Amino acid sequence: MKHRNIAIFVPHNGCPCQCSFCNQKIISGKENQPSADSVKDAVRVALASKGEYERTELAFFGGSFTAIDRDYMVSLLEAAYEFVRDGSLDGIRISTRPDAIDGEIISILKKYGVTAVELGAQSMDDEVLLLNRRGHTVKDVENAFYSLKNAGFETGLQMMTGLYGSNYEKDLKTAERIIFLHPDTVRIYPTVVLKGTFLAELYENGVYKPMTLDETVSLCADILPKFRKSGINVIRLGLHYSSDVKENFLAGGFHPALMELVEGEIYLREALKILENYPKNKPLTLFVNEKELSKMKGQQKRNEKILINQGFCCKIKGNLFLDKYTVLVEE
Repeated sequence: MKHRNIAIFVPHNGCPCQCSFCNQKIISGKENQPSADSVKDAVRVALASKGEYERTELAFFGGSFTAIDRDYMVSLLEAAYEFVRDGSLDGIRISTRPDAIDGEIISILKKYGVTAVELGAQSMDDEVLLLNRRGHTVKDVENAFYSLKNAGFETGLQMMTGLYGSNYEKDLKTAERIIFLHPDTVRIYPTVVLKGTFLAELYENGVYKPMTLDETVSLCADILPKFRKSGINVIRLGLHYSSDVKENFLAGGFHPALMELVEGEIYLREALKILENYPKNKPLTLFVNEKELSKMKGQQKRNEKILINQGFCCKIKGNLFLDKYTVLVEE
């Protein structure tokens, strides 16, 4: 059964800094701040909908939840906690800044049934954080992460690729440092240049050169298997698609099916690695997990076309017992 999140956006609230890449009103599609009553209404509407779910949680996304006005934050938590107390919700999830976590905040989150906290690390390079106006350091990320883990929260980290001042090596090191911390979950957000941001100014003035979509796919295809091999669940790759984002997009690694593109690239690489040991034009069958067939074939059959163009004669079939990203060949 699926996990259900009832998402409540608290757009651009609580942030002490205007990060280089951020325009929350575009990203979330929301401008108005939620009230305690609107939180209750959203939960009731969601609970009234049909469906079987393993867990149902309320998720406060956007902004920096633990940095907003304290009374306002508590009012939202109290509204949600009513449904945790009566068993309608299994918990509450929030996202926040690494420098907005301390002992008092942790006590409040515990009191009101928060089960999971995601930290917007974005980079594990202090220079990159400074250039992108994040207002916190790598040490803040590590301190907040360990405080939350030690308090028993499910803890996630969010990272970005292609930020101003970053590069392939720095992004790879960010991924490796996050793997060392071993969060429960990770979200990977390739940088997208949106209108009305500092990055947009830098891009339009030729100061910042964002990664292309192809470069983003290639980098993420290097990073994603590392998280999987380490047992870390990547629950999101790429900015959520919306008409607002599409209309305000200027440049960067944005695609409505970015995860599919990245996983298709991973499968193509695995297939080509195996096929190096076989003569071209020899009839072969490639096997992948049955649920991964579309990824092996690639979006719009991209991978199949590449294999044909390189002279390989391959059928692609499913197998129930293969692990994700595993490719087997049969003559």
